[in-house]
Parts: sequence; C-alpha cells; structure tokens
Amino acid sequence: MRILVTGGAGYIGSMLVPALLGAGHQVTVLDTFAAGDAFLAQCCADPNFETVRGDTRDMRVVEPLLAAADVVIPLAALVGAPLCARDQIGATTLNRDAVVDITKRLSNGQRVIYPTTNSGYGVGDANAFCTEESPLRPVSLYGTTKVEAEKAVLDSGRGITLRLATVFGMAPRMRLDLLVNDFTWRAVHDKAVVLFEAHFRRNFIHVRDVVKAFLHALDNYEAMRGEPFNVGLSEANLSKLQLCERIARQVPGFMYLEAPVGEDPDKRDYIVSNEKLERTGWRPDHGLDAGIRELIKGYRMLRNGRFSNV
Repeated sequence: MRILVTGGAGYIGSMLVPALLGAGHQVTVLDTFAAGDAFLAQCCADPNFETVRGDTRDMRVVEPLLAAADVVIPLAALVGAPLCARDQIGATTLNRDAVVDITKRLSNGQRVIYPTTNSGYGVGDANAFCTEESPLRPVSLYGTTKVEAEKAVLDSGRGITLRLATVFGMAPRMRLDLLVNDFTWRAVHDKAVVLFEAHFRRNFIHVRDVVKAFLHALDNYEAMRGEPFNVGLSEANLSKLQLCERIARQVPGFMYLEAPVGEDPDKRDYIVSNEKLERTGWRPDHGLDAGIRELIKGYRMLRNGRFSNV
C-alpha cells in the first residue's frame, strides 16, 4: 500500500516507518524535521521511501500527498500534557484541527489508522478497568484534543483508532520524558526519584508493540474498521510506586521517595483493559521488565547533557 505518515520522524515514527517498508509498503513521511536529525537515515536507500519537509497543518502540502495515499497514519502531534499546556494554540491546531482536516479530505477507499491516547479516560473508577465503552473524561488539553480528533476519525467510517498506553523502550528518536523511560533514566543516572501522588496508575506498552499494533490494524482493517482499541500491556497496570519497585529490581541502589507535599500536574489515574484488541489476535511481545533491561543498556550509550557544562 501507499502510506502517508505525518510526523514520521518522531519517537514512534522512527520505529514504525522502517517496519512499514520492511512489510513491502511505499511510505511517504511528512515532517518538519525541525531538529535536523536524521532518525530515518537508514530508510533513504529504500526506493519505496520518500520524505517531504512541511507542516501537517498546511493543507496545500497535505492535499497532493493525501491524493496519492491508500492509508494515512497521522502521527504528527504535540504529545503530553506539559507540552500542550505550554503551547495551547499549537496543540489545538496540530493535535485536533489537522486530523479533522485530513479526515474531511478522505475519499472512498482511503483508510486512516489514528494513534490516540488512553489519557482520554482521565480518572478511572476505583479498580474498574477502562474499556473502549468507558466514558472519556480527559483532564488535560492534550487528552481533550486527541479525544476530539479520534471522534472525527471514527465518525468518518474509514478509520481505526489505537488508544495507546504510555509508551516505553528505545528508539532512534528517543524520548526521555515518558514515565518508564524517565524513571529508568533517573534510576541509572541519578539513583533517586521523588514521586508526587505515587498511587496514580497508568498502563504501559513497548514502542515495538505499538508498531506491531499498526501492522495488525493494516492487516485486519475490514474487521477492525470504525472501532477504537486500547493498546497496552495487560500485565502492566501499575502505580508510579509499583513501577519504581520493578525498576529497583534491576538497578541496585535506586532510591524512590514519595513527597509529603506537592502534586502531579498530570492527574490521570486509571487501569485499562486491552482485551478487545487481544481478541482480534494481537499480542504484545515485549514485557515491562525486558523493556527496563533494554533501557538500562541504552542509557549507557545516551547522554542527555547537550546544554549542560558537565
């Protein structure tokens, strides 16, 4: 298939695009490539790979690319509550408006696979699992914009939405601000972390299993079309405190303390059922403990001191 991936040079895209090419698809990546980093350099020798520098919000750029595509995967977004709070206009125009505009321009036969977030569940009910039928109650601008974009995709009748758990794992375009990645970084380099509202719970998923979910959706489009699917590790519905306990098993000397005052600006707290996607035949390949081991190895190579003196 001819696949257009917006924001394809990001954390997920740097893993997904090579996998799509490996499966025999033709892939065009639309990205601003703002940092000038060559995270997709290994793809450039593939004749089925093309790059376009541009902004997903500019429909003059998007329309000719969309006209040539069988499938659209809109990855371009401002991801996370802190970033969206800092740039509210950018979050609204990129996370919601650009996806709505793309959806409106889809023609018969075109498909969209949209990665949203299970942040939309906001605060869950006690120990009840959030399913795809649970009410969406986002507690941040990030969650709100993604929920609204998801509605546009599902209302179009041409899409599948993947409600991603908090992603972790190594990738060419690394992100250190995601919870597992962040806490493991602190364990390896700082040997300590202070937890705010340590009882807040999340679900987690390895970036390679996110890629597997996209490929699965492509292969099972007709059976999954028009539906949302939670994508996470059923074994990993954990509080921040429990996550630290898992990391400490592999990082001797890692200390974690719950702050007696203060609060987490991200108020999400829920556990998630991934049974609906699992019933379609998808299963994750990478557990949390294996992902932590992977990160520890990766962090021996990485240095996050680009702007520090030491």
